[in-house]
Amino acid sequence: MTQKVLAPRAKGGSLDAEHVEVDVDQVALVRAPAQALGAAVAAGLKKTSVEVAVAYDGTCITMAPPVAGGAAARAAGLTSETRAVASDLLTRGVLVARAGVGFPAPVHLERFASPARLCVTDEPRLAGLGGIGMLTLVVPTASLARALAGGTVAVRRPVSLQVLLTGRLRPFVCARDVGFELLRRGLGDVVRRVERARGAPVVVEIAGTGVRGLSVAERAVIASVAPQVGAAAVVFTSDERTEVFLRDQRRSKAHRALHADAGAPIEEVLTIDLGAVDPLLLDENGAVRAVRDLAGRPLGQVLLGGDTGVTLRDLFAAATLLKSKRVPQRLDFLVAVPSRQMLEVLSAAGALTDLVATGARLVEPDARVLTGEMYAPPAGVASMRTFDPDATGNGSAPGARAELALTASAETIAYGVATGAIGDPRSFKRPVRITLPRALPTDDVLVARKPDRTAGPGTAAARPRDAKDSAAPLAHAHAPGDRREARTRTPGGEGRVATQRGG
Repeated sequence: MTQKVLAPRAKGGSLDAEHVEVDVDQVALVRAPAQALGAAVAAGLKKTSVEVAVAYDGTCITMAPPVAGGAAARAAGLTSETRAVASDLLTRGVLVARAGVGFPAPVHLERFASPARLCVTDEPRLAGLGGIGMLTLVVPTASLARALAGGTVAVRRPVSLQVLLTGRLRPFVCARDVGFELLRRGLGDVVRRVERARGAPVVVEIAGTGVRGLSVAERAVIASVAPQVGAAAVVFTSDERTEVFLRDQRRSKAHRALHADAGAPIEEVLTIDLGAVDPLLLDENGAVRAVRDLAGRPLGQVLLGGDTGVTLRDLFAAATLLKSKRVPQRLDFLVAVPSRQMLEVLSAAGALTDLVATGARLVEPDARVLTGEMYAPPAGVASMRTFDPDATGNGSAPGARAELALTASAETIAYGVATGAIGDPRSFKRPVRITLPRALPTDDVLVARKPDRTAGPGTAAARPRDAKDSAAPLAHAHAPGDRREARTRTPGGEGRVATQRGG
């Protein structure tokens, strides 16, 4: 599948060389958008020609700087770098996902990601885009600038591993547990061994009969394991479930089928039976353990949501499992809904009300939630969250008590909220049946597509474009097929019934 994505984009249509120049479809700027933009402008960028280019503003909560001076404040991470250069980004054809739209990974999956395309980014946490069949590679800032300015990037020719999924998930076992199972089965060791032997980056391709039973969101949760196993990317097949997902997002024309051909070059194959996966968690030492091994350990904080590890179905399941229950007095229950779209759906269906009634505190989708700079694990008690560990530690900022942050599924989180301690979610015994709405809100109100001409002097508003630019439509504003389908739709349309897994 990796060859199918790269070969048509390679200069000359060949992947024979060790380093290959390929055309880029999408660019996602997350960590250093101003630096990438500056380098691109220096390289001659007037207006980017890539299909989609998006810069994400991850700073939802702003605070007064402790010292005078804007530079010091930015160094302390208190102001938004993306907001400061928003006008320049928009003038050059880069969309700006404003604060509050959600975490970059789930937002990009919903609104921009497309199968059989190539996306380059500076954020490893966007690996989950592989769940839709998009090859997502992390590249240096200089390469991002080159992609923005010229539409191409040089990549090392990768090699592929294959993971075959069979069977179906049992009740109270979800995609988060499958990702842990891949870690437990030593996928990281296999990736490192092949990388050393071949001297090339490794892409994990996931296929098999078990994939058909997984939604795109669940596939994205599994694909997000890429940074933890050391893979350059994880790519799923693109099939009818992918087409359904894009149709629900009003982007059906963006669909392309993607599957591995028989006899394609694969270094190694790992097979996972989904029916044999148990509820798992990642402990304070980064080891995968069965939830029952830590049963009874008291919790002081749980965080449901984040950018990886949870789907809309999981949030509905947690709300259903916790309905009419109350948070124990010693426990802080935080909910960071991954995207604005999910927030609207949960609110319209009443699930958000159920979570709040349980005692949940809603937190904004700020990037510092993922690093532990905000809502860090408290001292003296265990903390559990659904999102993957950050590169700076197990969900914690440097110097924080990262040893107390565990990672688990939404069902395990729900059990922890209900009892105040870690426990096997199968103790709920009776699975719940979840109906997800098919009509989703797709208004993109927090995605800026053109400069703000009304802003006054001294603001970060855009400089007016010339008449030619003003009349030209933003060809990259949506993924293919999105232009006529990006209408606002509210939840409540025809529903589809999920499988009777736990919650």
